[in-house]
Amino acid sequence: MELIKKIKQAEVQAKGIVAQAKADAAEQIEQIAVKRTRTLQQAEVARKKAIQAAIAGAKSQAAGEVEQLKSQAAEQREQLKNKAAEKTDAAVKKVMDYFKS
Repeated sequence: MELIKKIKQAEVQAKGIVAQAKADAAEQIEQIAVKRTRTLQQAEVARKKAIQAAIAGAKSQAAGEVEQLKSQAAEQREQLKNKAAEKTDAAVKKVMDYFKS
């Protein structure tokens, strides 16, 4: 009788241990899922910040290049204007020399 009682008690304990293990496992799974979700959210925020930083850097670089190109274009226009003025002066001089002779 005592042996049967101890066996039943052991069974109850085993069932309790199994139930506790299942509950612990479920809790750990839930914690892992929460941690995974949090990590994914943090990664998404970091990704967006990196993209925004890259865009800002690209805009800044592009603005610098635009200013450099504008400066080069203005310089080239000035050089072209000076060349045209020199050629115009030379042509006018030739025409004037032609009429004088």
